[in-house]
Amino acid sequence: MAKPRTVFVCSSCGADAPRWSGQCPSCGEWNTLTQFAEPRARAGALAARGGRLESVGHLAAVPESRWVTGFAEFDRVLGGGLVPGSVTLIGGEPGIGKSTLLLQCAASLAAGRGVLYATGEESVRQVAERARRLGVDAGSLNLVAETAVERIVELATGAGAAVLVIDSIQTMTVASVESSPGAVTQLRESTASLVRHAKANGTAVLLIGHVTREGVIAGPRVLEHMVDTVLYFESDSGSRFRVIRAVKNRFGAVNEIGVFAMEEKGLREVRNPSAIFLSRGTEAVPGSAVTVAREGTRQMLIEVQGLVDASPLANPRRVAVGFESNRLALLLAVLHRHAGIALHGEDVFVNVVGGVRLAETAADLAVVAALVSSLKAAPLPQDLVMFGELGLTGEIRPVPYGEERLREAAKHGFRRAVVPRANAPRQAPDGITVAAVSSVAEALAASG
Repeated sequence: MAKPRTVFVCSSCGADAPRWSGQCPSCGEWNTLTQFAEPRARAGALAARGGRLESVGHLAAVPESRWVTGFAEFDRVLGGGLVPGSVTLIGGEPGIGKSTLLLQCAASLAAGRGVLYATGEESVRQVAERARRLGVDAGSLNLVAETAVERIVELATGAGAAVLVIDSIQTMTVASVESSPGAVTQLRESTASLVRHAKANGTAVLLIGHVTREGVIAGPRVLEHMVDTVLYFESDSGSRFRVIRAVKNRFGAVNEIGVFAMEEKGLREVRNPSAIFLSRGTEAVPGSAVTVAREGTRQMLIEVQGLVDASPLANPRRVAVGFESNRLALLLAVLHRHAGIALHGEDVFVNVVGGVRLAETAADLAVVAALVSSLKAAPLPQDLVMFGELGLTGEIRPVPYGEERLREAAKHGFRRAVVPRANAPRQAPDGITVAAVSSVAEALAASG
């Protein structure tokens, strides 16, 4: 038998090193190298597989088949459905609904093809009881409580499973690696074995992954490079709404999101997220502005709240929830320099309603308007929507998909819009009046 080889594996990037050092030579992280013993590959074990040349034009002419999962929102995030032979990694905090969603999807997929649900954290009885509690018709779904990847692959092949669900990848092991489940080498080799099975047999594999306190999938980052799609479950604390975001997708748009509501019978998809994020009162209040954010291929109306209050501290606080803190500091500097509004001695708070994270710059104008509204205690009109990027020289810069954003606002009953001058349409959508502005001072005057 081959003698084991001692290597040091980085828990951050998954790179190997022949000896231990305080800093990983590949990614530069400190104190991440851990010793593992790996058996050497047997002679001929890595023999190259035969391949043949394929024409890209011939392959592109054949439409890609996809399987619907039973949730239109989940299919949207995947890029239109589940692709045969793909490997999808789904991460999220404990209890957020990862197992619930995949159990519901697996039961729906099992109605038309073979599906194997492999659980390493629960017994088969527990999974069946959860399916009964959720009211899921899982009569055709195959279950197995197993942690050995070789055995799971053998069962999936024998049953002719077209879809394989692994719950979770941190509990899986391969016999060739002498380390505990969840270790860096076990995670990497278990995932590699499942990827090989998916590509060789055309099986769609869905992996559930735990996340660390930092909110990233536990284990080496190489896992995200090995799979085809990486999805993250997101939720605001105490909220019943869940957002699935695609951070990597070889078969669809990145940053596409799907919105779900957690109910007694499991997850229910939300077809119109704007109606949730715009649950405002009937009366206008200071510090509230509405913008149109673009997430993946959809436009969503989002409420941005700002609060400006006199600070008793020598260094006033700058707190942003759902918005980048450095971006907030930049906007406050632009507001002071080009609009003459100083907030040096004030505490400034910004909150994006609904637990959404606004990463694009189109929300700049709404954030500034909400803060000025709070400072002056002057409510913005209830039927006003605004979007635009603020430049350091005080100009309002255009954002992509301006006309699509306006149409979404008009569809939800908004009658006024403040937009960058370059985004002003030749003909505004029916029922909405567009004010085109080119500077932050013009925008604040037009929003009053």
